[in-house]
Amino acid sequence: MAGLGENLSPRIFCLSFVSLEVLLYVCNIEVYFNNSETMNNLIKTDKEYQQWLIELKQRIRQSQIKAALRVNTELLELYWSIGSDIVRKQSISNWGDSVIEQLSADLRIAFPEMKGFSARNLWYMKKWFLFYSGNEIKLHQLGAEFQQQKLPQLVAEIPWRHHTEIITKCKSVDEALFYLRKTKQEGWSRAILIHFIEIDLFHAQGKSISNFSSTLPPLQSELAQETLKDPYNFDFLMLTDGYKEKELEKALTDNLTRFLLELGTGFAFAGHQVPIQVGKSTYYIDMLFYHFRMKCFIVVELKTVKFEPEFAGKLNFYVTAVDRQLRRQDDNPTIGLLICKDKEDVVAEYTLADIHKPLGVSAYDLRNILPEEFKSSLPTIEEIERNMKD
Repeated sequence: MAGLGENLSPRIFCLSFVSLEVLLYVCNIEVYFNNSETMNNLIKTDKEYQQWLIELKQRIRQSQIKAALRVNTELLELYWSIGSDIVRKQSISNWGDSVIEQLSADLRIAFPEMKGFSARNLWYMKKWFLFYSGNEIKLHQLGAEFQQQKLPQLVAEIPWRHHTEIITKCKSVDEALFYLRKTKQEGWSRAILIHFIEIDLFHAQGKSISNFSSTLPPLQSELAQETLKDPYNFDFLMLTDGYKEKELEKALTDNLTRFLLELGTGFAFAGHQVPIQVGKSTYYIDMLFYHFRMKCFIVVELKTVKFEPEFAGKLNFYVTAVDRQLRRQDDNPTIGLLICKDKEDVVAEYTLADIHKPLGVSAYDLRNILPEEFKSSLPTIEEIERNMKD
């Protein structure tokens, strides 16, 4: 047994030494990771690192956007050249429209992995080229060089499916260029583009009757006029015949996302029936918005009847109250917008002529009116929400 003990002692010592080494190694690892974690936390909170990370992310995103734009531009330049070729070949050859069907079949055989060579899409390419090349003066202003058959820069920056919607729904190059510019400026998706074409934003934007030119600085006046529309399209609402102002306001509030889309880019909802205390009396603003591009509050008053001059006095009062109570030092002057069921432009112009606060007057369109007898059979918002929970 003694011999066995003597044999075990060195082994126990060795195992103890190894265990000590392992323990030290583990401790070192823990210290390393703790130090690494501490260092990572220090890096994360370092302002220089944070600024560098922000700049790096921005460069990466810009690179991704540029790469996508290059791909889009190359595709559109190809489509533009194909459209140009089809027009030119058909004008000098005896080929009829059947050449497009044949060309589609041959290109799809040659390039089976590529999409976009259907006969329908080739027709779009031809129509696209003809739509714009018919007005060379306007496109030369955009940088087009028709002798070299180069694509105008503005046209090259818009996705193809946007183009097909524009050339099939717009009646003039002026209208098409308006939607191209808005798509680029606002980053519209195809669905939003279609929405604004269908509600005829081209003819509605900037048409509100206002006194902005005499009450705002030139740049802000131009932006404010461009921001307001006439008429506003409320066809996304469902109201019964004889609806009141409170019902219209509630319907717009319940459909706030659609209403904000109709108002346009830059509007943020600040509240409805906003209380304003003046003296001993409390007044309630129908709807209050803040516009981030114009950096100002916009007071919206709703009227379910034709515009009357006295409506402007109340709106002017609300604008003054917001200017004095809610407007901050770096905000621009508050704007008032009166949206009525109808208006006579000349009456609105006379009314606003001597008012010193910036006000606009617009009408609204609402065609989806249900007969009064349907009102009791329609579920309320509360009932719909309750049924969805059940």
